[in-house]
Parts: sequence; structure tokens; C-alpha cells
Amino acid sequence: MPATTTAATPATAPATARSPRMTVTGTTLVIATPPRPRPRTRPRGPYGRLFALPGTRAFTAGNLIARLPMGMFGISAVMMIAGQRGSYALAGAVTATGLAATALVAPWTARLVDRHGQARIALPATLIAVLGSLSLVVCVRTEAPAWTLFASYAATATTPNIGGLSRARWTHLLRGSPAAHHTAMSFEQAADELSFMFGPVLAALLCTAVFPEAGTLTGAALLLTGMLVFVSRRATEPPVTAAPRRGSPLRALAPLLLLFLALGAVFGSMEVASIAHLEQQGLGAASGLVLALQAAGSCAAGLLYGTLRPRSLRACVIVLALLMTLPWAAANTGSLAALCAALLLAGMATAPTMVTAMSLVHARTPEGRLNEGMTLAVTAILAGIAAGSACAGLTVDHAGPVAAYLLPAAAALPALVLVLVPAATGRIHPAAE
Repeated sequence: MPATTTAATPATAPATARSPRMTVTGTTLVIATPPRPRPRTRPRGPYGRLFALPGTRAFTAGNLIARLPMGMFGISAVMMIAGQRGSYALAGAVTATGLAATALVAPWTARLVDRHGQARIALPATLIAVLGSLSLVVCVRTEAPAWTLFASYAATATTPNIGGLSRARWTHLLRGSPAAHHTAMSFEQAADELSFMFGPVLAALLCTAVFPEAGTLTGAALLLTGMLVFVSRRATEPPVTAAPRRGSPLRALAPLLLLFLALGAVFGSMEVASIAHLEQQGLGAASGLVLALQAAGSCAAGLLYGTLRPRSLRACVIVLALLMTLPWAAANTGSLAALCAALLLAGMATAPTMVTAMSLVHARTPEGRLNEGMTLAVTAILAGIAAGSACAGLTVDHAGPVAAYLLPAAAALPALVLVLVPAATGRIHPAAE
């Protein structure tokens, strides 16, 4: 049988790095092609490694959908009630009642989540909140008695703290990986800022361009959809611990809750002062976009902070206190561009402070009560926002909006004292520098 060759190259040709190697087997010339080098894969960044974990993209998608309504419900309720009933006083009273109900109910809901699991509690609690929103729409539309509006909106207080639920999942998945956990907490803070940056804008657009109830209805639909997606990812849900729950989160977190209360006052007073100042300048229509700059600055800083080594809470609060003086200085110039830049920079101090403080909440909360601890922190922030908003409103009425811009800097001083005074610092974090 004649010899068979697979190439015309002589068998004695030298093999080089660029030419295939040749061997002779019997009467057959075989050319062995060297394996192609594998393409170098680009190393993943911190967020790429984070979302490479199984199940994280799915529960994050549900988390983002359910989180957007958090920035929609308040303004949607105000615009719907004021538009249909012609009373901003009634609208404000209804939303204030809902905030008070949330302060009472949210920690209780979070405690049930810790005891029985996210899926078993979060979904029924969400259904109750959605029914409360639908009841509010019906009562407003049918001109039901005013007390029905208060009762309906109070029912929305069962809305689970979706940010806390998501942070609890990251904490469960990233045990033993402090750097990855820091990145996850930074992402969660950026997600919070996104919801409060786009939520009010979307709500205002729906309530004005579609119909007054559109904001509330859309928010309820998004909340239910997002929560269904979120709780369906059972593989990433933290297991319910059978260990006895020792210690009270309220007692363990008391110094930190004072800090969150002060931070909430910073946020609330800044928002009211900005709205009043812009309205005085005849730019009330642009207030939503201008305030969005502060949230955008915080969102960008949060994502960047997640790629960096975490700083001490003391350093973050010092920077926050300094940057909160910028809006007052910019308001004195009367320049809109200067105010926008000042709000952007002030917002950039928010996320690092919140991320670092929330990490301390994780460290100080007793085992098995993480959702309750984080919900207490959020409740303290909401209480601070309410107090800051009220104080800023009084200041605007008696001294003008420029003077009200001093309140965010003043509200940052108690937070500064808490992290600078040795006794207070030790109570917040025993290992503080």
C-alpha cells in the first residue's frame, strides 16, 4: 500500500516555534499542530467578582425593581391627594401618619423576617402594603371620608425594608470576605441613592402626564413584582438560625442610632432648604433635577468607594461636616451653577459615611437579628429626615431659605461630636482609632 502524507514538507525540515512539529509513524507523515494559546482573560473588577456569584444577579434585579417605589410613594400620595382633595395639609398629614406607622411597624416586620425567613414574611407583608396603596387610590377617587386615607396609607407601613433584606443576603454570602462585603454594601448604598434619584421624578411624571393615581399604582405594581423576583431566589436567602436570640439590637445600636438620626436631619433639612431656595429664585420646576444632583453625587461616590479600601467612620463624618457647608456658601452667591456643584460635592460625602456606618450596624447587631438592626437604623434616618424637614420649614418661614442652608451643617455637628469625643467614639465602635 503506498505511503500517505498529509503535507509536502520534507520530514527533515527543522521545527521552529512558528512551524508545526512533524513525526513519522510507519509510512505516514503526521504533522502535530501545537495547541493554540488561550486568550488572556481580563481580570474582573470588584463588582464583576461580586456578581459572578451564583444567584446574585437575579436577586439584585428584584431588589432594584422593588426599591424604586421607595422614592415614589410619598410624592405620589401627596400629588394624588392634593390634586383630588385640593388640600396639601391633608396630603402632608396622611404621609406623616404613614411615616409614624412605619417607625412602629418596620422593626416588628424585620424581627419576623429574622425569625421565620425572608420569603415567608416579606411577601405577605408586601401584599398587605400593596392592598393599602390600592385602598388609598379607591378612597381618594371615591371621595371617602378623610380617616380612610389615614388608615389606608398606614397599612403601607408593612412594606419590608428591601435594602435591609438585600444587605442581609450579601452578608450571608460573603462571610469571611470583608473586602467583597465592603463592595456589596457600597453597591447597596448606590442603589438607595438611585431609587431616591429616579423615583420622585418618575412619580411626578406619572401623576402629571398620565393621571393623579398613576404614580401610586405603578409603585405598587413595581413593589410586588420586584419582591416576587427577589424572594423566588431561595438559594441566596440567609438561613434562619435556631440559636437563641440574645441581646437587644436597640441596646447594642443606641449610639449608632443617634448618629443615623443626625444624618437623617442633614438629609431632610437639605432637601427643604433647596426646594425653598429654588422656588424663591423662580426655579421651582427645576428643583427635582437639582436635588437629583445630590443623589447622583452620592451614587457615584458609593460605587467608587466600593473599589477602595474602607475608611474610618471618623474620617467620613469629618468630610461630610465640611462639605455640608458648601450649599450655604453657594446659596449666598445666588448662582444656580454654584449651587448645583455644591450639592453634587455634598452628596459625594453621603454614601461613604452611610456605608461605613452600616458596616458597624452589621458588626454590632446580635446574631440572628440583622434585619431588625438594619431596619432600626433606617427608622432612625427617617425620624431624622422628618425632624430636619420640620426645622428647615420653620427656618424658611422666619429667616429665609439661605439661612435654612445652615441647618445641614448644624445637623452634622452632633454626628461629628459622636465620632470625635473619645467616650462617644468608644461607644459607637470599641475598636475605633
